[in-house]
Amino acid sequence: MAATAPNEVIDRGRTLGLDVLKPSARDLEYGLALHAKSVVFDGYGFSPSAAVDGERLAQAVQEGASDLELQDLDEDMRMTRYATNPAERAEYLQAWEASGVTCVFQNAGEEGSEPLRLLKRLARFTYSTDLLREVVAKAVTPDDIVAAKKQGRRCLYFTGNGVPLTGTAVSAPEELRYIRVFFELGVRMMHVTYNRRNLLGDGCAEPANGGLSDLGRAAVAELNRVGVIVDVAHSGWRTSLESAKASTKPMVASHTTCAGLNHHIRAKPDDVIRAIVDGGGLVGICAISHFLGRTGDLAALLDHVDYVAKRFGVDHVAIGTDVGYRSRNDAAETKKVPARARRRTRYEALWPEGALLPAAEQARRYPKAGSLAWTNWPLFTVGLVQRGYSDTQIEKILAGNLLRVARANLA
Repeated sequence: MAATAPNEVIDRGRTLGLDVLKPSARDLEYGLALHAKSVVFDGYGFSPSAAVDGERLAQAVQEGASDLELQDLDEDMRMTRYATNPAERAEYLQAWEASGVTCVFQNAGEEGSEPLRLLKRLARFTYSTDLLREVVAKAVTPDDIVAAKKQGRRCLYFTGNGVPLTGTAVSAPEELRYIRVFFELGVRMMHVTYNRRNLLGDGCAEPANGGLSDLGRAAVAELNRVGVIVDVAHSGWRTSLESAKASTKPMVASHTTCAGLNHHIRAKPDDVIRAIVDGGGLVGICAISHFLGRTGDLAALLDHVDYVAKRFGVDHVAIGTDVGYRSRNDAAETKKVPARARRRTRYEALWPEGALLPAAEQARRYPKAGSLAWTNWPLFTVGLVQRGYSDTQIEKILAGNLLRVARANLA
């Protein structure tokens, strides 16, 4: 957990994590050493993000840039400035070092299915890894991830979030032809749906819970054929269940929780988990307090890991944090940007009332939520040591299970 310079954000998260775990000196030392030598693969998440250039963004506002232009500029800076700005790069690499993570299954798409929208983030992360390839490179096979660990580097393995759909639906093959295009661009996992309904099935926020469509079944088959992992993290329960039963290759709910511990639309019930496991897949536990429930802290995350490992087998659980580290410079830079009118939430990202707590309410309800900081990954391993998992089991949870699923899909 070494750092190149003092970082109060990383230190605060570490203090909270240690306060939650209260590890013995032996467990702390052993867990940190095991983490340092292991391949660590975040099953779905975000590499550290940079601060925006506030003056540049403010200038765009003053020039009358549209909401879409401003969103694109904001995202581009957060996703690429660590590759071009020395100060942002230093903090970016410091966060990676603190986390001890080898690879992130990087969300390089957007919440939807329109191909051009999905392409934007993919381009940004491709650009960043091209520039930083000596320290944080793009991985295209599981062997690349293992090699990165041996070479002392980090890497990103891309998920496109949504299945790229044109919406014309002339025929199933025509509609699904972009799956292979995005696979060739490096995408290795795709959501069947996001929160809302699309042509493939229902998202977790749809009250109808309608299940997988015929086109959805064709999409699962094409994902299997091409070698892209099927992900139902944001899918409705019936869509998740039917996708798991339809898939001929191991598939995942990459960043979710267990409904048996906390009933939430983003959790998965036991029958869905069982269907995923029976197909050789896995469930990744996220680091979102409200989805974890209970104390909403590091102990709660470990409770969900335990739930899957003990009921369904340690070979079928991973950690997909769904969180990242944000540059300490961002707050000051954002203050330079003039306030803008409130904007509507994009349809695909709509949540039902109460399903996603505002940050302030989440912090009030879960005072030790900061123990789930992305840079606290070494403490996740310490917690697994405390709970009696063997080294072999911990290495499976940290990366081995996900590497197995990734290899099976590319086979």
